[in-house]
Amino acid sequence: MEFSEGSNKSLMDKETCCNNNNGVTIRTAQNMSSSFMRKKSDPILVSTIRFRILRELLANLQEVILGTKLAVLFPAIPLAIVADFYKFGRPWIFALSLLGLTPLAERVSFLTEQIAYFTGPTVGGLLNATCGNATELIIALFALYRNKIHVLKYSLMGSILSNLLLVLGTSLLCGGLANLKREQRYDRKQADVNSGLLLLGLLCHMLPLMFKYAVKPETGVSIAEYTLELSRASSVVMLVAYIGYIVFQLKTHRQIFESQEDISLGVALGSATQISMFAVPLCVVVGWIMRIKMDLDFNLLETGCLALTILVVAFTLQDGTSHYMKGVHRWIKLMSNRDSTHRCQPSRAPPFTPEIPQG
Repeated sequence: MEFSEGSNKSLMDKETCCNNNNGVTIRTAQNMSSSFMRKKSDPILVSTIRFRILRELLANLQEVILGTKLAVLFPAIPLAIVADFYKFGRPWIFALSLLGLTPLAERVSFLTEQIAYFTGPTVGGLLNATCGNATELIIALFALYRNKIHVLKYSLMGSILSNLLLVLGTSLLCGGLANLKREQRYDRKQADVNSGLLLLGLLCHMLPLMFKYAVKPETGVSIAEYTLELSRASSVVMLVAYIGYIVFQLKTHRQIFESQEDISLGVALGSATQISMFAVPLCVVVGWIMRIKMDLDFNLLETGCLALTILVVAFTLQDGTSHYMKGVHRWIKLMSNRDSTHRCQPSRAPPFTPEIPQG
């Protein structure tokens, strides 16, 4: 079977499996966006090729490249490379790169859905989150290599908050508006597992922060060194916990993550969990190897915003149902975070680095 036929079959089966007990198809934000953005490619383009293997290979490639309405934006990718090579200016490079990333992101979603059709939503959601965070991790490692610690921390913190508030909030809002007369249901066990990991990551973020403000300078303790050592130890714990989470998700308790309707929830929460429990501690460990002082101290305001966000997400996902008001709540929390950080930015004091009295 050629890829185009298999993909259409998989999408039809996926829509069928989302039916409830009354035979009514439940529309979600993900399958609505998928059906809107995708189109069936023309098989005539490769039908004249005689060799069957080559014809199937080209048909698969054609479905991947031309099977989306955003395919017209693919030329922006080489144009961005040319703009960077000839020094057209950063605005042009940014605009062309943004246009080129749009169809690539949609194609990543398409391919992970195809994998999820054969392997289940567990692997599909995990792969989707991993592919989405790969760019973030690469940028973080480059920023770490150039010793841009503040840029690295704010980038990772922004990714966690955007996944928990913007991505998840938009999914709940659109899904709720598409199902105004009913509530969408999901398995709360998956949300509980991710919320527990996010709370563990929050604890590891708060320990260096509390240590910094709890120890008085008069004690003669090198606060910066102890904060760095505590951050490195906490990062190792976070990495071990994330490995245990992968084993839990893919091996021992895979049935908890098998629901097809929970893939959107798994992508948003899984992406935030992966950044918090894998990308952040990995940067600390890599910085440790490179002898760069990267710690888990994200300042008081940012850590407070993260704590409130995780608490809001954990409490609102406990009942196993979703509606558009939950999406509205996350958007309001996102706007409040943005307003607080924006107002505090001009008058923010430098990082707290107490000096040890000499003599």
